Amino acid sequence: MKIVFATNNQHKLEEVRQILGDSVEVLSLNDIGCDVDIPETGTTLKENALQKAQYVYDHYHIDCFADDTGLEVDALGGAPGVFSARYASLEDIEPMSPMSPISPISPMSPISPKSHDSEANMERLLRELGENNNRRARFRTVIALIQKVGNLNCVERINFFEGIVEGEITRERSGVGGFGYDPIFRPDGYDKTFAELGNEIKNQISHRARATAKLCAYLLKK
Repeated sequence: MKIVFATNNQHKLEEVRQILGDSVEVLSLNDIGCDVDIPETGTTLKENALQKAQYVYDHYHIDCFADDTGLEVDALGGAPGVFSARYASLEDIEPMSPMSPISPISPMSPISPKSHDSEANMERLLRELGENNNRRARFRTVIALIQKVGNLNCVERINFFEGIVEGEITRERSGVGGFGYDPIFRPDGYDKTFAELGNEIKNQISHRARATAKLCAYLLKK
């Protein structure tokens, strides 16, 4: 079985391919000749995942899935959430104390060169949490899958799969593995961050692993 994963993020591709194994051949956007920077203008993870999958399906008429992931920190009112990848570049948020309510974030906020800069994102998050003892957080992944129904390109089936892992934000970075916020996220039940645990363990327990496992189970029962 072949299916397109609407991403060119090598970290995500490797992670998902390892989780799915040989049961499904996962193609990237590069593999199908798509070099468009697909916009993500939704206000929820579900909207962004569907937007990316819909673009690929509409332009290439091939079964595909897309994901969006957010880190939700309780003390920051659920931020950075849907804006996790570009948190440091959202210039319309004033610095806040750990106990202050989070300011509204606009998806149209100016994007600086720090967009998708993991180090800058972590720096901002740790700065805004400060010495707050409430470090509770979770990673949430939503996958949107679009498939053809029968032999008709114009008929599509859409399904969503969600994975969540609970944990806490550490006070400093630990580990060199993983990507994104992995060096400052410690999942429940472990004394190490995602960046310290290594891919073998992370790919069994992560938010993306849980969402992808649901996707895989659905695909293989077809």
